[in-house]
Amino acid sequence: MGAVLIALAVGMLVFDQHLAPVYPFLFVFQLTLSLAACVEIISLLGPNRRPQVVISLAGVTAMVVANWAGQRDTIGQTWLALIGCFTALHLAVFLWEMAWFTGPDRCTERMALTWFILGYLGLLPCFFAQLRWLYEAGDPRATTALALAIFVPKGCDIGAYFTGRLLGRHKMTPILSPKKTWEGAVGGLAFAVLIAIGIDRFSSRSVLGGCLPCQLIFGVLVGAAGMLGDLAESLLKRDCQKKDASAAVPGFGGVLDVVDAVLFAAPVVYGCLYFGERTR
Repeated sequence: MGAVLIALAVGMLVFDQHLAPVYPFLFVFQLTLSLAACVEIISLLGPNRRPQVVISLAGVTAMVVANWAGQRDTIGQTWLALIGCFTALHLAVFLWEMAWFTGPDRCTERMALTWFILGYLGLLPCFFAQLRWLYEAGDPRATTALALAIFVPKGCDIGAYFTGRLLGRHKMTPILSPKKTWEGAVGGLAFAVLIAIGIDRFSSRSVLGGCLPCQLIFGVLVGAAGMLGDLAESLLKRDCQKKDASAAVPGFGGVLDVVDAVLFAAPVVYGCLYFGERTR
């Protein structure tokens, strides 16, 4: 299953590069995963902690679509549109409860859960999508940036798993994620650095300028962000008393179990590359 997921990611990266500035494969890829993860988290929360399902699904869809709207504008204008969409959804959550209010019925809890979903699965993935437009349309550096956002955090996860199995002795988070060890974390970060160096140096266009210290720092930061993303999803599952988000992806759990590291890593990748381009 891991090989299938890697093949899908590589296919999305390779084919979309020639379809700028529309990037249809990325659109379908992100919309499908975002909606699947949204359905999973609603199910994970259970019937006693129910967000606004319609607003959650429609809002996540709107945030994905907003990434493709007005891409000929500047980066600042694009992010202004995204923030505007997120703000409108924030207000829509209030309006939904006001329209259906009949008396005390835990509406504050529903609103809070809906805002959480819109931020977690609506806003965070925007950083991943926007990596395509961080450079000129069709620039191969955008493909390199997306590859880094996918494979560095997931590589860190793989490295941590195998290092932890072989050498792990000291528990990192005994309650939140009992199988994670400090030895595994170090091994995962080392693997993340190696992947960052490999992708940046062997891609057709480097995004880190071939600078070894930059690649080392980038690998550690993105790998650490991926680990935190994995722990964040573990927090949700532990609180909901579930082992996996779902059984949609054999061998991995659910879609959320697959994308959790990338959700936290994407903003870090975007920030590093955005500010890196402007300080050169």
